[in-house]
Amino acid sequence: MSTTTATGAIDIGSTTQVPMTRLAKVELRKALDTRAGRWFTISILAIVLVVQVIYAFTAPDDAKDYGDFLGISGAVLGYFMPILIIMLVTSEASQRNGLVTFTLEPRRSRVVVAKFLAGFALAIAVMVLASLIAVVGTLLGSASGASPEWSVDGNLLFNGFVLANVIGVLIGFAIATLVMNTPAAIVGYFVYSLILPIAVGILSALSSGFERVAPWIEFNTAQTPLFTGDYTPSGEQWAQLATSGTIWLVIPLVLGIARLLRIEFK
Repeated sequence: MSTTTATGAIDIGSTTQVPMTRLAKVELRKALDTRAGRWFTISILAIVLVVQVIYAFTAPDDAKDYGDFLGISGAVLGYFMPILIIMLVTSEASQRNGLVTFTLEPRRSRVVVAKFLAGFALAIAVMVLASLIAVVGTLLGSASGASPEWSVDGNLLFNGFVLANVIGVLIGFAIATLVMNTPAAIVGYFVYSLILPIAVGILSALSSGFERVAPWIEFNTAQTPLFTGDYTPSGEQWAQLATSGTIWLVIPLVLGIARLLRIEFK
């Protein structure tokens, strides 16, 4: 296809496709260029540091190993990092730049993939920094009189820190694509992560039958074996993760991406 101008014919069809790496870099830059995104990222790490300092001077000396501080970092990230992903995904709707984004790259599926890659890159960077802050916390614990153990159990590192936060990132991405409104998506995330587990806990306490069913239908409950005990879920517990994860993660993610590919931006 070509367009004729005063200077001759321009072959539009031969235009080079924008590389995925460049799209991902743009999305990553958009996540940190705004004051909200930049300062929220800084705030998350600041909260991790504050909690580490408090724990280092208040916890018992036998609970100041590096694994303990790493678990604290993971817990803080689990509450706040999905919000960072939500802000990244919903930026087109909240900042009303959707027309610009999808005009420069009309193939929305590539933009979705770019957001996904940028979100994971940002999450990995935050997790690495949080693990370094855990080192600071361990050193402070040592300075307060403890003799910390620096080795970390592999299951704790993978399940309790990496996998747990990856699941959180995916949940945030799914909710964001499904709602495509920053305040509503954040509220939805807190309903899912705070209110729903409390409601399930109350119902489980009232009914033993519901307690047996809950891990199969409620994702937060199914994830509990990842963070408790010896950090080695059984085959049944992995099946519960897969079943409840399909309900609360896979289906919303598929529906959300389908909606993002078709939503009309104004």
